[in-house]
Amino acid sequence: MPTSGPQWVPEIDRSIRDGSLYLRAQRILPLTDGSNGDMYELLLGLQNSSGQEISPQSYIEAAEQFRRSSRVDLWVIDEAIDWMEGHPGAMESIHTFNINLSGASLSDDAFLFALETRMKQHNALTHQICFEVTETSAVTNLHYAADFMTEMKRLGCRFALDDFGTGLSSYAYLQKLPVDYVKVDGIFVRDMASNLTNYALVRSITELCHFLDMKTIAEYVEDMETLELLKEIQVDFGQGFCIAKPRRMDSLGATAKA
Repeated sequence: MPTSGPQWVPEIDRSIRDGSLYLRAQRILPLTDGSNGDMYELLLGLQNSSGQEISPQSYIEAAEQFRRSSRVDLWVIDEAIDWMEGHPGAMESIHTFNINLSGASLSDDAFLFALETRMKQHNALTHQICFEVTETSAVTNLHYAADFMTEMKRLGCRFALDDFGTGLSSYAYLQKLPVDYVKVDGIFVRDMASNLTNYALVRSITELCHFLDMKTIAEYVEDMETLELLKEIQVDFGQGFCIAKPRRMDSLGATAKA
């Protein structure tokens, strides 16, 4: 795989065709009695020409730089829908799949039309799909993001605001985005057991979100002490290596049958 530059463009197109790109799933654990079941965030996996797993970070950055993000996003959505339709038994025990959308996709009319078409064609699945958009991309495209969320929610989809808390005006615009979940940025979560300021911030975000009838998801939960603190302050979901590492999406079907 190339490390940088425009040579990534044919690699991105090829990976979508030849199977070197695949989906992983990371469990998002319910922490309160009011939660409705397990969620999984879908993440990209990538193999090199020898079949070895490699970090997809450079791939994702190149897709954004060379305007391939929307194509990758649609590939993820199509793969997720195919898997959901092919594993009805597994989907009985899975409440939601969270699918990440790039900032570029939020302002791409062609992407939005293609996504709306897919959601209408597979409307029986939309209630089990939650799209994640980062705080930064949502604010950058605030008007587009709000309109897009409203339209997709009309079709039954839900939304999570990812990496929340890093923006300077996070609280100010939270009411302007019709999201269902707020994912507290892991930079505040992972040391909240030893950093009282971050503990207070996570608690404050949780209280505000509950007031706005939104659920909270804490990212980067790395140890049991942090997990217990999150339960104490009534964060709704936790995600991190303490709970589960990402694994190939195909393995979810095997787990459901076991």
